[in-house]
Amino acid sequence: MKKKFNPRIKARLRKNRQVLSKNIDNFFGWVKGAKLVELKECNIEEDPVRPELDNNFRTGYGRKIYGVEYLGEIHAVMCFAYTNKVPKSVDELEKLSTDAFLQTAMRDQSGGQIAVAYTVWSKKKGGGKLIVKEVFKKIKKSNHFNRLVTLSPLTDMATKFHERNGAKLIQINETTQNFEYKVL
Repeated sequence: MKKKFNPRIKARLRKNRQVLSKNIDNFFGWVKGAKLVELKECNIEEDPVRPELDNNFRTGYGRKIYGVEYLGEIHAVMCFAYTNKVPKSVDELEKLSTDAFLQTAMRDQSGGQIAVAYTVWSKKKGGGKLIVKEVFKKIKKSNHFNRLVTLSPLTDMATKFHERNGAKLIQINETTQNFEYKVL
């Protein structure tokens, strides 16, 4: 024999489902209106990955800062260097990005062929994944980038983040690891 739910319980379940659905939409609703912007600087104290790197380094030769902006506020940040080789350390990243910048400046091009993300962080749930997606779109549209690679710390959190977002580990270095996102 089937028991029928009390109409009051059915109504309560329906109401709870609506409230939960609305809260999830509000929780990630900001993602739909967010846009990728290039930044002149960022708050380096918020950077959990490489807070020791100042804004002069982050905007130096062949390096840029991007943010995800929503309603005038930055919710996620990603710093890049453009190189022609995959770096194994921050020092090597600086040398390779400067070298690529100087080479291309003489040829009137726009930087190295590899975009290397060396730090990413988010202040709001979903921001990290969103900035990876938006930067990935930007790189796919560009004519001169053929690779999107990371210079990540040797942490489980970095490994899980990149693997969840579709990157493949390409090498483990002494103090860093490199993941690559497929650009094709």
